[in-house]
Amino acid sequence: MRISYAAVPRRVRVAAVLLGAAAVVGGAAVVVTNSGGGTANAAAAVPTVVCPSVQDKLPAIPAAAQAEVTRNLNLLNTQIAEADKRLVTSQGQGGPNFVNNAILGPLKDKRIAVLDRIAIDIGRVAGAKPAGLDALAACTLNG
Repeated sequence: MRISYAAVPRRVRVAAVLLGAAAVVGGAAVVVTNSGGGTANAAAAVPTVVCPSVQDKLPAIPAAAQAEVTRNLNLLNTQIAEADKRLVTSQGQGGPNFVNNAILGPLKDKRIAVLDRIAIDIGRVAGAKPAGLDALAACTLNG
């Protein structure tokens, strides 16, 4: 027996759409495949971005630069969260280099800019900028 689209009450259709959207947005999207034996297997989970820790690699931060350095460290965490979200929403898109070209490459560029600002903030007060922070810009995937 087939049920027509019009026969399903509007509130049920809206609820179904909202539940589906909530599952995707909440990161609960799990791909299930059906093998020939009739059993369902969960597909691999979405990988997440892993970046080198910055805070423990910094020299002593002068009190006058602390607020700005903290703001920039928080920005680094925000950038990672945004990249993780992009991994979820873009799953299955693009070719073999999509993640590197569309997510990890731009993330590295953004991190370099923030790391440069951190070095400038510390150098402005301490007199010397910390060296080698750019080495902490590249991120990888954990899965």
